[in-house]
Amino acid sequence: MRALAAAAAAVTLACASAPRSSLDREPTGDEMAQLWIEPEDISKRDLFDGPGGPALRPKPGATYQFLSKDTRWYSWGWKVKDAAGMEWSAKYGPEAQPEVVVSRLLWAVGYHQPATYYVEYWSLAGSNEDGPKTPCRFRPDPPGRKNLGEWQWKKNPFVGTRPYGGLITLMRMVNNWDLVDRNNTIYEFKQPQDGARRWYVVKDVGAALGKTGSLGFERQGSKNDIDGFEKQDFINGVKGGRVQFDDAGSLHRDLYGNVTVADVRWICERLSRLTPEQWKDAFRAARYPDDVAGRFIRKLQEKVAYGMSLPEGDSGPAGN
Repeated sequence: MRALAAAAAAVTLACASAPRSSLDREPTGDEMAQLWIEPEDISKRDLFDGPGGPALRPKPGATYQFLSKDTRWYSWGWKVKDAAGMEWSAKYGPEAQPEVVVSRLLWAVGYHQPATYYVEYWSLAGSNEDGPKTPCRFRPDPPGRKNLGEWQWKKNPFVGTRPYGGLITLMRMVNNWDLVDRNNTIYEFKQPQDGARRWYVVKDVGAALGKTGSLGFERQGSKNDIDGFEKQDFINGVKGGRVQFDDAGSLHRDLYGNVTVADVRWICERLSRLTPEQWKDAFRAARYPDDVAGRFIRKLQEKVAYGMSLPEGDSGPAGN
């Protein structure tokens, strides 16, 4: 039965449609800016407070007014409002810490990201669950920003571009195994923000920093799992100029087949510009203990170094 299931999964993957662009041409510079903009200086980005900066950072211990509760997915949470009237999405569970870290890494190298913060101590009021709450990921819903709905991984204006290949590579580096369209959002602003009025955002990135599932058997991987993260490799080899990711999960594999060595080098070169303090700040923002953060950082930096060392020609399996 196990062999049959694996064979069936292989057939399914072989028949899966490859990603394709929604344009009949290369995206213009303005269109590309809707997904990614080259940072002026990656090494100077604030990875503790992230894209929202210190001004938006929630005050620890504050009380938030209950608006609604969301229990649709694995990591449930609340929609709340602070004393200044800002509405926030508060996510509880094992995705809260990884989402803050991964969001900061995405933003560090130029991908648009909403502000996210990890709040350890806060209280809820106005519901039947009032009182102190456990740590959550807080994400604001600022005025002037409109949610236009989701965008598709497999059909969008950026397929075939270096930033698109780099984005998929970065998702593999952090072992984000939940690359479903509902986790992607298009935001539109009244005025340009960070170089564009419209953003294509990979928003819910908390199913990461663990291990992906097994092909044909486990559709889900682990989250916030340092032991699993350390055990999984990154790339097994190169064939025809395209990388072969060490991802054993059964989800989204049709996204991985066209990622090139150049795509991997492109994103790894940008990640290599992060300073040791920036790496620490990204994990400190999510309140990881120093020893656990250090293990995550070492593994990520190993992947960065390996990606930058990939040869142009074909190569066989190699640990990384």
